[in-house]
Amino acid sequence: MEIKHLQYFMEVTRTENFTSAAENLYITQPALSRIIKFLENELGTTLFIRTRKKLLLTEAGHVLKKHALKIEQQLQELGEELDKVVMLKKHVRIGLPTIVNSTFFSQLIASFHQEYPDVTFQLDEDGSKAIEDKVSHDLLDFGVVVLRENNEDIDYFKFVKEKLKLVVPSSHHLAGRQEVLLNELKEEPFIMFSREFELRNIVINACKEVGFQPIIISETSQLDFIEEMVASNLGIALLPESTCLELTGDIHTLTITNPEIEWNLAMIWKRDENISLVAKEFIRFAKLKLNDQNPLD
Repeated sequence: MEIKHLQYFMEVTRTENFTSAAENLYITQPALSRIIKFLENELGTTLFIRTRKKLLLTEAGHVLKKHALKIEQQLQELGEELDKVVMLKKHVRIGLPTIVNSTFFSQLIASFHQEYPDVTFQLDEDGSKAIEDKVSHDLLDFGVVVLRENNEDIDYFKFVKEKLKLVVPSSHHLAGRQEVLLNELKEEPFIMFSREFELRNIVINACKEVGFQPIIISETSQLDFIEEMVASNLGIALLPESTCLELTGDIHTLTITNPEIEWNLAMIWKRDENISLVAKEFIRFAKLKLNDQNPLD
């Protein structure tokens, strides 16, 4: 049984006349009569009682009408829901840590939008932990994060691997050196990103491994504030080397050794076998762009 045949049947029930129904359906009356006859043969019963004035439904016709009305409603709801899904999937939501250089991602998004002008974007700045949680709960489509432990709900690809560097004010007693051992910083006041940033855990764990708990005197979610506080001689900070290239204040950067501290970035999305075509294409596009060059140059 074809859905179109049910639609033709419903139009006949509404008009109670083959000629009027055929006009509304933009087909000939004989063609409509053949379709209804085919439907009756398929069901093995008559659907209409034909009188001089109008068509009357048989008992079987009433049963078919009842179920056809439900099918019509379901088809309408299906169309509305699909329209909504298509519209939403053309709006891509991406979470970016404030510590990441946003210039490259702006260029990535602009390049993708140039190829797919119907796709719009929403950028949400937050820490890695919060971004991963939002991706897991469908509040974001993609995120850029510092990878933590395995999350079965998340797919990802890595695209940045670099080291953390020490950032000190230019007047600091270490400013004239090129490198410093991590355990030399045990008496130094640290300026940290707030708890929703995985970078904070990376720094604290590295310090613990060499035997000390860092002295944290200030926390913030904003890179600009960290730079300003370091430049104001309030404390020191450990930041990714690419981020250090963006700093412009009265500061100095040094290499950290014994141990070197790695900082790895990945783009993540929720694992879903029904991922949209737009999302699949954005993943392909981002892999190509992010792996072809250092995104933080």
